Amino acid sequence: MSEVDPFVFQLTTFVLAVFVGYYVVWSVTPALHTPLMSVTNAISSVIVVGALLAVGVEAAANAEGVWWARGMGFVALVLAAVNIFGGFLVTQRMLAMYQKKKK
Repeated sequence: MSEVDPFVFQLTTFVLAVFVGYYVVWSVTPALHTPLMSVTNAISSVIVVGALLAVGVEAAANAEGVWWARGMGFVALVLAAVNIFGGFLVTQRMLAMYQKKKK
C-alpha cells in the first residue's frame, strides 16, 4: 500500500472544512448571528495571541525560516484583527436593530 502525501491529506481536510463551515454559517438563523459573532471573536483572540508569539520569535544565530514565521505571524495578526473589529461592528449593528427608534 502506498501512503498518502501529507500535503494532499491536509489540503483535503482544509477544503472539507471550508465547505462544512460555509454551509454551517449560512444555515444559522438571524437570531443566532450575534452569539455566533461573539464566539468568532473569542477564537480570533486566541489567534492573535499565537500570531503575537510568532511575530516575536527570537532571531537565533542559526535559525533559518525565522523571517517566514514572523511574516506569516504578522499576516495572521492583521487578518485576526480585521475579523475581531469587523465582528464587533456587525454585532453592534445587529443589536441596534433591536433598540427602539428615537423620536
